[in-house]
Amino acid sequence: MSPPADGAPSAAMRETPTAEDSARIARAAQLYRRAAVAIGQTVRGKAEVVELALIAVVAGGHVLLEDVPGVGKTTLASALAAALGGELRRVQFTSDLLPGDITGVSVLDGAGGFRFRPGPLFANIVLADEINRATPKTQSALLEAMTERLVTVDGQRHPLPRPFAVLATQNPTDHHSTFALPDSQLDRFFVRLSMGYPAREHERHILRAGGLRSAQFEPALSLDETIELCAAVDAVAVHPDVEDLLLELVVRTRTDARLLRGVSTRGAEALLRAARARALGAGRAFVIPEDLLALAEPVLAHRVLPRAEGEPGAAERAVRELLAEVFAG
Repeated sequence: MSPPADGAPSAAMRETPTAEDSARIARAAQLYRRAAVAIGQTVRGKAEVVELALIAVVAGGHVLLEDVPGVGKTTLASALAAALGGELRRVQFTSDLLPGDITGVSVLDGAGGFRFRPGPLFANIVLADEINRATPKTQSALLEAMTERLVTVDGQRHPLPRPFAVLATQNPTDHHSTFALPDSQLDRFFVRLSMGYPAREHERHILRAGGLRSAQFEPALSLDETIELCAAVDAVAVHPDVEDLLLELVVRTRTDARLLRGVSTRGAEALLRAARARALGAGRAFVIPEDLLALAEPVLAHRVLPRAEGEPGAAERAVRELLAEVFAG
């Protein structure tokens, strides 16, 4: 099924929202735009990266930022946390970092018992810097938190704050003393992004303003408004025809000769929620095929295994080719 030639959603792909849902979505779209503008004032010239990171957090997902050092990954995390009214905590992952260093530990209290001392995971935005420098045991401590929004320490379950998102960074070109993320952990990241180098004029602005460290982070929403924004994603409708497009794409990744491994059910769910969040940001009460087109590559490429595994960009290229085939069919 092809999207309408003029880019407008066809009547068959619309759902009629209730008046209550329409008002809720209109309000959420305003909140989304306020947050996007605030982040964009700090992270200049990276509108697509800002949008994808914001979509991921609004949809309840996590972000993997792969890029060389010093291009603004920490700045993006800080700007995102400030705009959403949340608390940011940064963890520098190293080979000697222990699971308890990030989840928290039980410590003796004055009465001879134990009390839980929360770790840095208990924040709204957690910047896991150079995540692949930690051992697999420490990396795995994030899995429960990223999936269930809680941590278990000494048999006790401790819920994490809402919203909760992990922004993890890694340098894809530096493999010295690193531990590659296993597929099970990669699959828990909603999107994989790259900041890229700034354009000349944006880099000039950064230098004149005193560099990345001098960035000013603009608040846009209160934490309650962010929670309201995230909850509104569920009000966005998905027509069965759009679901069919998504499922056709996902199924083809599992059978295509260019791929050794296709997209998981978790990946399909991530693409669906991302499409809903993108529609919400545009003020729409329904998902359109263009939402899937815009999001499939950053949401799905890190979840597939191409046959040409060692070839840079092979996964992204395979997803783009499958997209073209599905939407042309």
